[in-house]
Amino acid sequence: MPPVPTSFDVDRFIADCRAGLADRSPQAGMRELVSRVVSEPAQLLRALGEPARGGIQTLYQSDELTVLNVIWARNMTLMPHDHRMWAVIGVYTGREDNIFWRRIAGEPVGRIEAAGARSLSAMDVLPLGHDIIHSVTNPLRRLTGALHVYGGDFFGADRSEWDPETLREQRFDIKKTLQLFEESNAWPHVGQS
Repeated sequence: MPPVPTSFDVDRFIADCRAGLADRSPQAGMRELVSRVVSEPAQLLRALGEPARGGIQTLYQSDELTVLNVIWARNMTLMPHDHRMWAVIGVYTGREDNIFWRRIAGEPVGRIEAAGARSLSAMDVLPLGHDIIHSVTNPLRRLTGALHVYGGDFFGADRSEWDPETLREQRFDIKKTLQLFEESNAWPHVGQS
C-alpha cells in the first residue's frame, strides 16, 4: 500500500481501493488502507465536509467494489442486516455501536439472536466477514461519520435484513433503508424539542 498522503483525496483513495482488489487478501489490504486514512480524521473532515445530515454518499460503485461515506443520524438505529460480501468500516467522527447476530440453529423462519457487540469511535476500524449479520446504532446526540468499503456491489447484492421486533428474516430493501436515514434526520431526538 502507498504511504499516507498529507491530505485525504477521494480520487486517490478510490484508486488505492481499486488497486487493492488485486491483493492476495483484498480485505486485509483494505483494512490497512482504511486504518491509515481514518487515523487522520481532520483530513477526512476537510475533504468530505463536516457531516450535516444522516445519509449514504456513494463515493464509488462497481460489481467488485463499493465505497460509501455513511453518516449516521443522531440516535439512529439500523435493523440487523447482512452484506454477503466482506466489508471494512472505519469511523472518522462520532461513534457507532454494532450488535452482531447469529442464526438460531433449527429455526425454520430465519430468526436470529444476539451474539456479541463492538463499539467503534473515531479512528477505529472493523473488518466484517462475508456472512456477518449486524445492526448499527449511533448512540450520540450528534452525527457519526464512517467510511465503508465493500468487496462487491453493496446496492446490487441479494441480501437479508431482519425485522427489528420479531427478528425474522426478510429480503433487504435498500429503498426502505435510505428512507430510514431520511426519516432519522427529522425525528425528534433526545434533548431536542
